[in-house]
Amino acid sequence: MMRSALNHLCVHSEDSYMIGDNMRTDILAGISAGLDTILVLSGVTKESDIFDFPYRPKHIFNSVGEINLEDLD
Repeated sequence: MMRSALNHLCVHSEDSYMIGDNMRTDILAGISAGLDTILVLSGVTKESDIFDFPYRPKHIFNSVGEINLEDLD
C-alpha cells in the first residue's frame, strides 16, 4: 500500500516520512516501505511501549504539532 501511494504521488521513499501513532501498524509499515518514520506519542503507542518492539522509529515526538521537517536529518 505504501509503495502504491508513493508511486501515485510520484515521490521517492528517500524523500518521504511515515508519521503515525501506532508501532504495530504505522511505524512497521513505514519501515517496511523504506521510509523514515516518525512516532507521535499522542495516540495508541506510549513511550514505555517502544521497547517492546524489535524495531524503532527514526524520530519520536509528543504530538504532530511538534514536528518540524526542516529540523530532521
